Amino acid sequence: MSTTEIGNVPFEEAVAQFDPVMGLEVHVELSTVTKMFSAAPTEFGADPNTQVDPVSLGLPGSLPVLNAKALESAIRIGLALNCTIASQCRFARKNYFYPDMPKNFQTSQYDEPIAFDGWLDVDVPASEDGTGEAFTYRVQIERAHMEEDTGKSSHVGGSTGRIHGAEYSLVDYNRAGIPLIEIVTRPLTGAGRRAPEVAKAYVATLRDLLRSLDVSDVKMEQGSMRCDVNLSLRPSPDAPLGTRSETKNVNSLRSVERAVRYEIGRHAGLLRAGQRVVQETRHWHEDTGLTTSGREKSDAEDYRYFPEPDLVPIAPDPAWVEELRATLPEPPAARRRRLQSEWGFSDLELRDVVNAGALDLVEATVAAGASPVSARKWWTGEIARRANAEGIDLASSPVTPQQVAELQGLVDAGTLTDRLARTALEGVLAGEGSPAEVVEKRGLAVVSDDSALTAAVDAAIAANPGVAEKIRGGKVQAAGALIGAVMKEMRGQADAARVRELVLERVGAS
Repeated sequence: MSTTEIGNVPFEEAVAQFDPVMGLEVHVELSTVTKMFSAAPTEFGADPNTQVDPVSLGLPGSLPVLNAKALESAIRIGLALNCTIASQCRFARKNYFYPDMPKNFQTSQYDEPIAFDGWLDVDVPASEDGTGEAFTYRVQIERAHMEEDTGKSSHVGGSTGRIHGAEYSLVDYNRAGIPLIEIVTRPLTGAGRRAPEVAKAYVATLRDLLRSLDVSDVKMEQGSMRCDVNLSLRPSPDAPLGTRSETKNVNSLRSVERAVRYEIGRHAGLLRAGQRVVQETRHWHEDTGLTTSGREKSDAEDYRYFPEPDLVPIAPDPAWVEELRATLPEPPAARRRRLQSEWGFSDLELRDVVNAGALDLVEATVAAGASPVSARKWWTGEIARRANAEGIDLASSPVTPQQVAELQGLVDAGTLTDRLARTALEGVLAGEGSPAEVVEKRGLAVVSDDSALTAAVDAAIAANPGVAEKIRGGKVQAAGALIGAVMKEMRGQADAARVRELVLERVGAS
């Protein structure tokens, strides 16, 4: 029986019978201006083969020079992951053939990484189906090492986009040599049925941490952060580790969770059928939620590592390392807990802010003078709605936190109603100026002149005598019709509460 005929075991059955063990390798492209070992640029989306030079093309006689900013970023990442920073480390050549690696070896770190023996605490939220509570899982970090990225092959023709069945292939060397940090965990054990959620939460936590360090844009959809998911099953937690598979280049949080869940079911199907799990790399297919076989996985000795002769060992000055430690920002999880306490948000309210990508925006809006409640309302409500309609990130919206705070200040002062404030926002987004300038240009301010309001109320009463009589008869709720008429006459530029007071007063019901 072939492995394709065996089929996956349902997830709950699989985790009831087997203990899953994971190892996650996250590759992060650094936001440097130039490549890891040369002065070639690193602009994303440039025309193919325009961001290259002799070093990244592997031309004879070209010599690498380490990017100092990449080294600094690597050390800061290691420190943020609670790693030990090596007093001395070096690069090695990892030998294998790929058409998109023109040197036919990758300059990486093998037995002497820049950072090692770290950890990262991960807050795993409660399961969406209510079957598991929130908890904290400590991920042990084995190493974080520096290396260079490969180029990119595109296979043209065929139906899969892969080399099998393609008519021809194209190679773009723009990505070759871009600085990478690879963060490798130790085996993640003890998660049981929550393993897929732990994997997703870890990658999400790591992404937030790297973003806060400002070392990478961590855009998974563009490949600047991607995860390799290693997974194996064993009969029980005290049994030896099973044979692992490695699902390569998973590029979304949702896919990390789905890939772990799928591979657990696939491994269980093989083991139940008495089949052998092959140590191999596998491809993740986002459209189908399946993995397919790539190649049998090589062990370290297969890569014939040896020290890179063209690069000297690295010995970071301990004083410099401590200077870099002092530059580390507040950890994202700690920052979220602090802000939640300061703002008085519930877990759900904070989650909405975080999921909307609005945490920095809300914080800046509060710093500009708005209340946390009003800042959250604007950024997760009207502004988010408009950003979604335009297909842009919230942070790309042309309105600033300072303008949102000013807009809310006009509401708090009674100059604008909520509806008028949304109209003023339209003007700000259209580039008509600050909220105050838009209010003045468009004549949006609330009419606070009682004489004008009284005249409008009297006109509404005269036009609706029957309604006025109902109010006098005790049906106060009927006042809504008169209030609506007045608000329409005033083009919404009236305080509805004050209009209600005047209606009841003028009909003699107050």
